[in-house]
Amino acid sequence: MTTRWLTPEEQRAWRAYIAASRLLEDAIDRQLQQQGGMPHLFYSVLANLSEAPDRRLRMTDLAETLKITRSRLTYAVTRLERDGLVRREDCRWDRRSSLAVLTDEGVAVLERTAPGHVETVRTTLFDRLTPEQVGQLEEICTGIARGLQGEDDDARAATEDVPWRRRSSCSDSGPE
Repeated sequence: MTTRWLTPEEQRAWRAYIAASRLLEDAIDRQLQQQGGMPHLFYSVLANLSEAPDRRLRMTDLAETLKITRSRLTYAVTRLERDGLVRREDCRWDRRSSLAVLTDEGVAVLERTAPGHVETVRTTLFDRLTPEQVGQLEEICTGIARGLQGEDDDARAATEDVPWRRRSSCSDSGPE
């Protein structure tokens, strides 16, 4: 098999993407740690639960939405549960699953933290783009995500290897 090396243009674009994505994630994580006392992942759990019907989601569905392994989600929910921001419930329609539920205290923390988070996202990303670039960014990221999830015809990624289906350890093999 012949290696398809990146062109100079592709190499510059790749390195720019890596630098921007790492800097952006760091800025968002720092803001959330300083103002909300939580990492970006924990905030994302709370935000997704706040948008769900009755503020609850099956753990597997939440892992899929967040694009993370089930064991990583279990760790995050356990920490949020300890702080009283989330609780778990048995899933009545799927005995193998459990639900993550956003508590009233979790809603209050999210409401206090969201304005600073949105301002950080706006100043670090969207204020630097034209309206046309915002549309291009969405199109590019959507295309990449679809390909990696095996949702388009040319997808090379195995759909069984997406994060929320991946088992990251032996202890992750049981029900949620």
